[in-house]
Amino acid sequence: MSIDSAGELDLACHVSALVAGADPDELVPLLGELRLLGYRRGVLPPLDPAATDAAALRRAFVEAGLSPVAMAGQSPGANVASADDAESRAGSDALRAAVDFACAIGADQLGGVPYGLFGPPGAPTSRDDLARAARAVGRAADYAADRGVMMTFEVLNRYETSAVNTAAQAVEFADLSESDNLLIHLDTFHMAIEEADIAAAIRLALPRIGYLELGQSGRGLLSTGVIDIADVISRALDDGYTGRWGIEAFSRPLVGEAADMLAIWRTPYTDPLALASDAIEVVRKGWAQSAPGRRAQRLSRASR
Repeated sequence: MSIDSAGELDLACHVSALVAGADPDELVPLLGELRLLGYRRGVLPPLDPAATDAAALRRAFVEAGLSPVAMAGQSPGANVASADDAESRAGSDALRAAVDFACAIGADQLGGVPYGLFGPPGAPTSRDDLARAARAVGRAADYAADRGVMMTFEVLNRYETSAVNTAAQAVEFADLSESDNLLIHLDTFHMAIEEADIAAAIRLALPRIGYLELGQSGRGLLSTGVIDIADVISRALDDGYTGRWGIEAFSRPLVGEAADMLAIWRTPYTDPLALASDAIEVVRKGWAQSAPGRRAQRLSRASR
């Protein structure tokens, strides 16, 4: 059974699971392999629009037959959560630049952490900072939607942010944004840390989820770890999730400069394409266990 027969799932793979950086010449063969495996998208790491050849990156994805997913973020001095007006405005400008960059490379999705700084928070995010960030991100999401780009924001664990850690907080943030165009990005790796019940968390946020990412507890192969990824997939499908899916894993030799920032100290896998292929098999298993998957298989048998 191919991934295309598995409910036409729209599946992306994070390129940082495969290779350090985003050099177009290095990406082309890997993206081509992903396409052959059944992936439709490749998720890029955060890139500096001013320092990136957008046209070359766009050509690399076109050549491979995949669509890119771009990433937005914030930095000291350009942070929408800041109470400093100049810093907050700079953060908003950075988000608009990220949208423009997404358009330039041919992406119709912009993800990442647009609501504040990434890294050990050190203190709770105040309600004022959260509301300020939400409104700014909401405006960016509307700007993106006007240009055909879906904007999502990732829910991280407590060690990477104090702003948004749970599905319930994500729904609240989306409401605070005052934008119908801002969608939620949930990740099973983070949910395994923060949620008492992953399936229930997905169900709670379902109307606002635009991207559901699958990552294991040890950041390695989806088939190895404490999270039953196939069960997560089947339950989400049974509950009516029809959005995009992502695969994320990190191995220190393959992540490059971001390894320290992401606290990737080990090497859970060495073969990136084996990782991508293993993920496809887990997704197939989840699809086959789901009600839509079983129904599609019955219809397929009946048509023979």
